[in-house]
Amino acid sequence: MGREDDDIRAAKLGYKEAARDGNHEEEARWANLIGDILKRRGEYVEALRWLRIDYEVSAKYLPQKQLLATCQSLGEVYLRLERFKEALLYQKKHLELANDTNDIIEQQRASTQLGRTYYEVFLRSENDHHAIRSAKKYFKLAMKLARSLKETPPPKTDSFFLKEYINAHNNIGMLEMDIDNLEEAEKMLLKGLMICDEEEVNEYDDGRTRLHHNLGNVYLELREWNKARTHIEKDILICRRIGHPQGEVKGFINLGELHYRVQKYDEAILCYQKAMDIAKSMEDEDSLVDHISQNVKTVNEASKVLELLIKDEQKLKRLMRATSDARGTANERKFLLEQNVFLDSLIEKSCMIFAWPKHQEFAKRKKRVATELCDKKKLGDSFLDIGESYQKLRNFGKARKWYMKSWNAYRSIGNLEGQALAKINVGEVLDSSGDWTGALEAFEEGYRISVKANLLSVQLSALDNMHYSHMIRFDNVDEARKLQIEIQNVKRLLNESELLMRVDQDYCSETETEGVVASLLSSDESDSLEINNPSIFVDKPNIATGDAVDDDVPLRMLVKKCKKSSKMEMPSLNKKAKMSDRLGERSNRDLINHDVNHQSLGRKRVRVIISDEEDEELDQATQLRKRNHGNPIEDVATSCGDIRLGEIAGPTAGKQDLVNCNASKDKLDASTPIQIAESACSLKSKSSKSFDDNVTEFGSASNVEISNATKSMACGSKLHVRQVPSGCLEVNSSAGHTFPVDDHGWSIMFKAGHDSVYVDMNCCLMGNILDVDYLKVEVACAFFLGLFEEKRSKGLVPVIHRLVCSGKILRSQETIEDMRNLLSQKVYIEVVIGEWVPKRLMKLYMDFCDKLTEATSNRLLKKLFNLEVSEDEVIVSDCALQDASILSFLHALEAHKSVALLDISHNSLGNETMEKIQQIFTSSNQKYGGLTLDLHCNRFGPTALFQICECPVMFKRLEVLNLAQNRLTDACSSYLSTILENCKALYNLNIEQCSLTSRTIQKLSDFLHDGSILSHLSIGKNNPISGNTMVNLLSKLLSLKRFSELSLTGIKLNKTAVEGLCQLPKSSSLSALFLGETCIGADGAVRLTEVLSCGAKELEKLDLATCGITSDVIGSICANIVRIDGIVELNLRGNSIGDEGCYALECMLLDPQCSVKSLILDRCHLGLSGILRIVIALAGNESLEELHLARNANIANERALEHHPKSNKSATVCSTNETCRELEVADSEDDKDSKDGASDRSPSICSRLISELSVGIDATRHLQFLDLSENKLSSEAIESLYSSWSSARSRSSLEAYKHQNEDQILHFCVVGRRCCGVRSCCRKD
Repeated sequence: MGREDDDIRAAKLGYKEAARDGNHEEEARWANLIGDILKRRGEYVEALRWLRIDYEVSAKYLPQKQLLATCQSLGEVYLRLERFKEALLYQKKHLELANDTNDIIEQQRASTQLGRTYYEVFLRSENDHHAIRSAKKYFKLAMKLARSLKETPPPKTDSFFLKEYINAHNNIGMLEMDIDNLEEAEKMLLKGLMICDEEEVNEYDDGRTRLHHNLGNVYLELREWNKARTHIEKDILICRRIGHPQGEVKGFINLGELHYRVQKYDEAILCYQKAMDIAKSMEDEDSLVDHISQNVKTVNEASKVLELLIKDEQKLKRLMRATSDARGTANERKFLLEQNVFLDSLIEKSCMIFAWPKHQEFAKRKKRVATELCDKKKLGDSFLDIGESYQKLRNFGKARKWYMKSWNAYRSIGNLEGQALAKINVGEVLDSSGDWTGALEAFEEGYRISVKANLLSVQLSALDNMHYSHMIRFDNVDEARKLQIEIQNVKRLLNESELLMRVDQDYCSETETEGVVASLLSSDESDSLEINNPSIFVDKPNIATGDAVDDDVPLRMLVKKCKKSSKMEMPSLNKKAKMSDRLGERSNRDLINHDVNHQSLGRKRVRVIISDEEDEELDQATQLRKRNHGNPIEDVATSCGDIRLGEIAGPTAGKQDLVNCNASKDKLDASTPIQIAESACSLKSKSSKSFDDNVTEFGSASNVEISNATKSMACGSKLHVRQVPSGCLEVNSSAGHTFPVDDHGWSIMFKAGHDSVYVDMNCCLMGNILDVDYLKVEVACAFFLGLFEEKRSKGLVPVIHRLVCSGKILRSQETIEDMRNLLSQKVYIEVVIGEWVPKRLMKLYMDFCDKLTEATSNRLLKKLFNLEVSEDEVIVSDCALQDASILSFLHALEAHKSVALLDISHNSLGNETMEKIQQIFTSSNQKYGGLTLDLHCNRFGPTALFQICECPVMFKRLEVLNLAQNRLTDACSSYLSTILENCKALYNLNIEQCSLTSRTIQKLSDFLHDGSILSHLSIGKNNPISGNTMVNLLSKLLSLKRFSELSLTGIKLNKTAVEGLCQLPKSSSLSALFLGETCIGADGAVRLTEVLSCGAKELEKLDLATCGITSDVIGSICANIVRIDGIVELNLRGNSIGDEGCYALECMLLDPQCSVKSLILDRCHLGLSGILRIVIALAGNESLEELHLARNANIANERALEHHPKSNKSATVCSTNETCRELEVADSEDDKDSKDGASDRSPSICSRLISELSVGIDATRHLQFLDLSENKLSSEAIESLYSSWSSARSRSSLEAYKHQNEDQILHFCVVGRRCCGVRSCCRKD
């Protein structure tokens, strides 16, 4: 310290002299040096004051480059003070300055700091997906820059960049560790150490200490104690040698944690005491001292729990001997029940102190007791406990086995809660073992069961895990956001239901355990158990019932005072709670441990429900830090600790198991203080009447039960004698009784003769347009399912010829206003049934649903009803199907036998379904004939392709295979190459967005040969794919004689690849080429279109969206496109064409040779005047039918620009970009003046342009679809434009309609043409 004090005094003297002399550069340098010395000493607040002086002087007097070091230092100190907003501000400023000066060294430093800060933000957040993404991005950028600098270092800096490269490995390893990728973290950190050894880095370098520190944490989680100790001790030794006291403190904390994990509490106390001594010698480290103190208290408490556990184990042995003596007597069952209660207590205690081998021993003993009691409920609980112990011991295979045994046990007695919890725990195990898809499916199954049982707390657990999977594992932002909203809804319901738990409790006497154990304990033992023992052993105030609780009692100890009615009485809340336990040590060597207030129930968070009362929350959260110890810990157990943590939540505790008010009265409250045997007390799955009390009888012909159970199916006319989702349908028989289903829907009566049904028309709306064709399907299904039983038994479905309302035959599309007017005259719609046609597969599906007692999927039935396809074409896309719910359909498909097309896209199907499909085709008699398999957008993994490889029938028949949007990864490369080699008839392969890389694409290229008949290949949206790989693929495609369609959307193409692409039209007759977002650039686009115009000229579709085309080259591109005679679809979306490039587009559209029917110009910066020029050009065009002009103008901005006092604008309106650059906001005085002078001004430019645009639209003759979405048009402008559109269509004997909604969608269309509703990936030619 003496040396540092001297340094500070000298630096302050230098600062004063520089300030007195006015030498601002020296003044800033000395201030920065003082701040740096104080930062190293841990005096962050004082350091911040000096660094602010440095920043102010540098910003005021020095060049911008001088701010680089200042911003870097300020960002680092703010980070250490956990003021992340300010840290990010200065770190981003640091990166901007580094980019501006092209200083790669500073770019690397800034990227590293930004990664660390976002990483810390992520650790403290509950759902900040942006933070984890940004952390990954900046850490990877830092590693990339460090590697580049290491390979080509500036002079005299090679060792520095070697250190940065090593630190980059540490940062990424640390990030992998905190998202539970322990094996990946281990690899990355060991690689960092290997680089240290290879480069002969000093044995006591600070880079090594970070690697050793994080490796110690990783091996703690992996339970490899010897390796953990080795790395932790090396960490401590290096920190001591280099004078890094904070690192040394954290090293001793880690070592104490290790001893704590293995129940060596004396050694743990010694380690914490050493850490305390060092921490107290540092300034501004109060939180670290508090953290160590809390850990010491926790260890002392754990030591007491261990003593109690040893005593209770001895009592258990005496009880076991008594049980043995009582064999065959009336007391045998009583002693067995007492054993069960003792074992529950021992399991809880071993769980609290992480004694998992003991936990396993007691759980297995509990299994034997439950078997002797013949109690399946207790047996299921014991299986769950055993699975938990194996999971904590990281034996995931056995953990899954026992969890599945638990699930089967609960299923055999209909215990839905147990089934849900078992599924969630299975998901936890699968996630830890790397099967993320299987884990997500298990979580979703657990959620489905908990919804069925109305268990809000279990729903919350499942949703949190699903949210974690989507956010961390699959990087699915949209789905994660949806789940977060659902999580908030469930939490709200839990809060609202708090008062419901104050009702009187019903007790079950079957288990005969009331007061059993209390008699076994003496009064002195009761006193000793006041903090640590559950109230089941001694009658203490119950937190769940709101009794007073000592605020000074640690949160973890309060767990033991709660009563526990059953192992399953509380859900296993988020076994994925490991992440937040790593908040401190493993996050960064320079950062202190973080407050548990940031932890919450959710993805890998500490599984604690904090009380809603704010005065309790902080204290309880602080007490919970007892186990964090600055590292990842083996937190509370899934079925044990989680349950008890939930029970301590004060008023929240009672919310954990809400009993359905309509369910039977024999269910128990969450705080029932007895064990539950297999009996009516278990929450069971019953008949529909258990959940659906409202059954309505109507009509003389049949009685139809309408289920009120919530279904995850789309709304529609879904009447069936089994179950019909509410809110969609009413039924009225000839007797005339009606049953209103949904007060919020638009249920209309449809009559066919004397029979009638009610259908909710909301299901058929598309914006403000009613799709009558879809409505006919809804009505036909309603009649088929609800009324015509004889026809249904024969598999005959009605074909509705027309729908008539108030004497008017409904057209393909009707507006809502027109329909309401018609229905105001007549309250029902007449249905004219033309004929009845057989739908065999539909009947088979319903028969198998009956046989398996499963509810039919109404969305699937409507898909099967499709009259536009043959019986051999099976299209059941977007039906919310999963592996379990599709079983009945697969049985029907097997009986149906003949299939030429199978489309099961946009579902949630996995490998299990693919295995069954393989069996169907293998057993089929249909050995020849083409086969199309559309499997896109599901959850198929690489092994799903193995099923195709194992099916000789598919090898012979498969012609089209669509696997897009499935997470196949490079693990599927061998399967894909086998399919490509053996499926001789395969001509169309789509593997877009399948997480593939160069490895798989290269392997596919190797198996392409001259004799292949492949003509369509889609590999877009897979990254990374190298330029060399693309060149090799394109060279192979040159040899394919039939090749005609290629999609490379989203793959970045270099110049060599573009040149190879230009060779393709010379040897192949291309009909479609999709190059959106390939970044081929303006020159590449010109070169390619020139080659295409000189080739075979058979191209029909060309996608050049977001390719960097500018106004300078659009003229050449349009001229080339005109020479391609047959082109019908052209996509130029997202290119900066601007108003200047509109002339080229006008010339193209006016050219008689132009054959384009669909032109997409969205986001091309055309401006309102550009839109006008394009539309006016259509007056002389006879081919264009579809024009997209979305997001090209901002009318509000252009209108405001007209009144800009400094603008001297001509009659031509500038483009949107120019408008935004020139726009200023007038103050209130200017606004007033503009209003006063409005009457004196000539009509505004925008108004004139709108008028001219209306005239232009009126002159279009062949256009059938016009998209003007997101152009900020006013209501008056829209009405004017639509009036012109309608007028022009009527002259062409076409009926116009408009699709407009609040999301700024604005489509002008004609009846008979759907403007939207079909996904781009599902469009058929």
